Amino acid sequence: MRVLLVGAGGVGSAAVSIAARRSFYETIVVADYDLDRARRAITGHGDRFVAAHVDASSTDAVAALCREHRITHVLNAVDPRFVMPIFDGAFAAGADYLDMAMSLSHAATGVKLGDDQFARADEWSAAGRLALGGIGVEPGLSDVFARYAADELFSEIDEIGVRDGANLTVDGYDFAPSFSIWTTIEECLNPPVVWEKGRGWYTTSPFSEPEVFDFPEGIGPVECVNVEHEEVLLIPRWIDAKRVTFKYGLGDEFIGVLKTLHKLGLDAVTPVRVRGVEVSPRDVVAACLPDPATLGARMRGKTCAGTWVRGLGPDGQPREVYLYHVVDNEWSMREYGHQAVVWQTAVNPVVALELLASGVWSGVGVLGPEALPPTPFLDLLTAYGSPWGMEER
Repeated sequence: MRVLLVGAGGVGSAAVSIAARRSFYETIVVADYDLDRARRAITGHGDRFVAAHVDASSTDAVAALCREHRITHVLNAVDPRFVMPIFDGAFAAGADYLDMAMSLSHAATGVKLGDDQFARADEWSAAGRLALGGIGVEPGLSDVFARYAADELFSEIDEIGVRDGANLTVDGYDFAPSFSIWTTIEECLNPPVVWEKGRGWYTTSPFSEPEVFDFPEGIGPVECVNVEHEEVLLIPRWIDAKRVTFKYGLGDEFIGVLKTLHKLGLDAVTPVRVRGVEVSPRDVVAACLPDPATLGARMRGKTCAGTWVRGLGPDGQPREVYLYHVVDNEWSMREYGHQAVVWQTAVNPVVALELLASGVWSGVGVLGPEALPPTPFLDLLTAYGSPWGMEER
């Protein structure tokens, strides 16, 4: 296996540190628009890693880099506005493809998350190639949990609800998101999607249907609200459930900041002219905030990603469970030198690549994680030293 990892930011750099401890691949080429950042990401991790420059917005540039390095698998670790050129570049070069966030939605035209990729599924199938979408933590591990629940824990599912919460704090900052603010703005200010059997997908208002969800391992109760996310678009394609939702624990302050950015137009991606320079307001916001990858030493607490499922157990009796994965920032910094949120995102595509390399996972076309066997993934995640958990509720 020869991997092209596009993006040497927080998640990409964490993926390098995780993969460096595994032996399933021959080479990983770490490519970024900033070559120095790619070089920093691979420093100290051995000669199986190569740094390269790439323009992720260029299909031709991605394809050329794949051909140059005889790439078999492309892992996309940049924000979702670059999904389609990387996706197309991998296909053009005859490589398989993985990402952690799928192609963007366009509410005005009814295009949903991942639609642009699923529209190409027949081409990928005909070519015998696999595009595995949404294989981060959410989407990704959350979808694996949904598949595991459907296969092993339930005979009938009323609702699958992905619930994300944390008790993370960042010393020295009044406001410092622990993940890409560009992506966070995108998913939080777009209309959230809900899926219901018999109705299909429909949208609701941002931050709607607040509920207090009790997270495990000391995190405790966190108010969660509806947010646009890939799981709601992926899970119903492969799993029979009456309802699918995604709710994120943001907190009043974070919601207030996002609403203010929207009110001022600072969430916009269309460039505006400022003193003769064209600049995207959202890029300005991102540039004004600290890089999430640099916050680990200042962060305290834990982050939890998980999937809550209710329905009937194999015995026909009502059942409710929460399958989850918690990462303590102190542990991830001590063991890998990366903060908890980016590490938790990065570990899952590395596990997926190892399963693909061994042949335990395989497929063609455009697939989500729930289309593949869940138990080997969960077992290997535990073998990486980061076990998952389950609570009966």
